[in-house]
Amino acid sequence: MQQSESKIAMLIDADNAPASKIEAIVAEMAKYGVANIRKAYGNWKSSNLQAWEECLHEYAIRPVQQFDYTKGKNATDAAMIIDAMDLLYTQQLDAFAIVSSDCDFTPLVMRILTNGLKVYGFGEKKTPLPFVYACSTFLYLETIDQSVVSEDASKISTNIKKTGKELKQDTKLINLLRGAVSSTLEDDGWSNLAVIGGHIKNHASFDSRNHGYANLSGLFQAIDLFEVQRKNKVVYVRNKRKGNANSKR
Repeated sequence: MQQSESKIAMLIDADNAPASKIEAIVAEMAKYGVANIRKAYGNWKSSNLQAWEECLHEYAIRPVQQFDYTKGKNATDAAMIIDAMDLLYTQQLDAFAIVSSDCDFTPLVMRILTNGLKVYGFGEKKTPLPFVYACSTFLYLETIDQSVVSEDASKISTNIKKTGKELKQDTKLINLLRGAVSSTLEDDGWSNLAVIGGHIKNHASFDSRNHGYANLSGLFQAIDLFEVQRKNKVVYVRNKRKGNANSKR
């Protein structure tokens, strides 16, 4: 029997997300399931949201009006959080997609996770790291266009793709990759790339596209700290050690 598609509620903080990225966001969500609930929150009387107004009908997004009750205060966050909690308890959902660059949603993400649902985050590179790390998966909107258009790493902008040297300087990334490889070792000392990817998804908010690489194998190959071998269309990885550079699986 065919497995049913995951049901996802997509909540958009229109005050803190560019409307120009909605097509790429919707295409990305299609990989995970069906975003059968789509809502965008903001003060729709504001001219700042005109770009969002123009694409609401095209992408079947329901606008939720939220007035600015107090000048200088963002009431949209509170409205989104209340609505998210209502959906969490009244709808049978598998995941949420939160589109915002605002760190105020971090507690909401953590609460949703405790109910066993996944949270897919989308925001600009200015998004505070606590929100990024809290999500099951987080994609920076500056890179999402390239990742949706093609899975070919060579087509990703060189302005976004990090060099091997830059990647090795990212201690958090290297520790994450090394830990995942070590935790998934097979008897021969190699790790299956697919298993590595699954391990990372279960333990951290990570996407290779945020570093400019369309897939995990390309990221590993760019870092001169790992050996990558392909056998029968299956990719294997292990930590590089002295004296085994020419060793085959």
